[in-house]
Parts: sequence; C-alpha cells; structure tokens
Amino acid sequence: MPYLHVNGAKLYYETQGNGPETIVFAHGLLWSRRMFDPQVQALRDRYRCITFDFRGQGRSEVTAAGYDMETLSDDAAALLQTLVGAPCHFAGLSMGGFVGMRLAVRYPDLIKSLILMETSADPEPAENIGRYRLLSFIARWIGIGIVADKVMPIMFGQKFLNDPARTQLKQEMKQWLNQNHRVGITRAVQGVITRVGIYDDIQRISVPTMIMVGDQDVATVPAKAERMHAQIAGSQLIIIPGAGHTSTIEEPAAVTVALRDFLARQTAEERVARNE
Repeated sequence: MPYLHVNGAKLYYETQGNGPETIVFAHGLLWSRRMFDPQVQALRDRYRCITFDFRGQGRSEVTAAGYDMETLSDDAAALLQTLVGAPCHFAGLSMGGFVGMRLAVRYPDLIKSLILMETSADPEPAENIGRYRLLSFIARWIGIGIVADKVMPIMFGQKFLNDPARTQLKQEMKQWLNQNHRVGITRAVQGVITRVGIYDDIQRISVPTMIMVGDQDVATVPAKAERMHAQIAGSQLIIIPGAGHTSTIEEPAAVTVALRDFLARQTAEERVARNE
C-alpha cells in the first residue's frame, strides 16, 4: 500500500491517471479519500489524480497530536512537494478546504488553482461546538454508529436523505462513518472545532479559485461561500442544487461538470497567455 511519511505521520494516498497536470483531492471530516471516487473516475483520463487520508482518518496513522489545521496544512504541503513537485490543482471539501486555503496563502508556489467545496474561512460557529463535542465524546467511548443518524443530516441534504432510490448508498455512507477510528476521529473533530479563522488572510489568494457549495448545506451554509467569494478576487461561485455538505457523493455529476469546466478554462487561458 502507498504510504508517505511526513511530519511524523504515515499518510495513505492513492494515485490514478497520468495526465500532464495533477489534481490533489483533500477530504472532509469523518470521511476519507473515497468521497472523491466519482470525480477521480471521471477525470483520471486527462489528469493525474491524487487522493489521500488526513492523519487519524481513513487508512492514515492515528498520531498522538497534529490535528490542528496548521499542522494538517504542513502535512499536505509536504505531500505535494514529495508527490508532485510542481504547482497543482488542489480541491478541498470542508476540512480539506480549510487546508486548501492555508496552502494557497502560505505555500502559494505549490498551488496552481484552488477548488473550495462546502467549506468556510471562519472559525466554527459557537452554537455548533457543544453539539459536536458531545457527538465526538459518544463516538469515542461508545462508537460512531450510535450517533450516525444524528450525523447524517449534518453531512447530507434533504434531497439525498429522502430519496428512496439511494437507500443503499445511504447505508454505505453510514458504514463509512462506522469505519472511523474512535481515537483518530475524536482528535480530528477537536482540530476542526477549535480551528482559527483565516478570513482576513484569504484576500492574499491569487490563484484561480472556484468555490462550490450545496444549496442544502447546513454545516457550512451558502452564505459562508458567498463571504469567501467576496474576499477572494476573481473567484467563481457555483451553487450545486440539491446538495448538502457532501456534494461529491450527493450530486457527483454536477460537481464533475463544474470541475471539468473550471480546469478546462485554466488550460485555455494558459494557451492564450502563451499565444498558442
């Protein structure tokens, strides 16, 4: 299995495709690289796609510390330097977006373009912290399965949750939740809910940026995306109809189309700049 040792952590990653440009996908809290399976399958014919698991989640090592967003960003930067070695497209969803913004601000030479999905530049809203700590405590000492039904409406929109045709997929998502390591996920949740906001810094992001959000997202509501859009000059805002906080799973085709269009536009603009 492909592992990379960075900053005292053993991170699991996968690479598919061998195109001339690389897209690195960074997942959200409670999930893993697998949440981008539909997009990787659709894009690997033209791009080199790298997915990885943050420390404490998926197949990556559960470390004693290092779950704050700054350390996770350093982890991601080391991964990009080692596996890519050149500016790449970086797509981050929720927690992955927290990291993506920090990379674009602090490691601008590593980022060619930035895709921010269901994320926020602000600290965790105070009204969420107590509830998330309680869910994390229960998951740690009893197991996440007992709180899965409470977590699903945070992670998914009502269209997905109420669709009888996707009953099997909803069960699969619950199984993914249950696969989380109890200690690793507790530490990851703590890192997310205690994060420092980065809103004042993101005006320094100068790479092409696309911001996506589901119109049914209750974890990072569309107003958060609009706020980032206003702060990042030249950014593009895409609203995904019918999606909640996990649009890559809920509305995979719409997300893939948005990604394809955004990336194709970057290629076209580069050709114009080179007078090709």
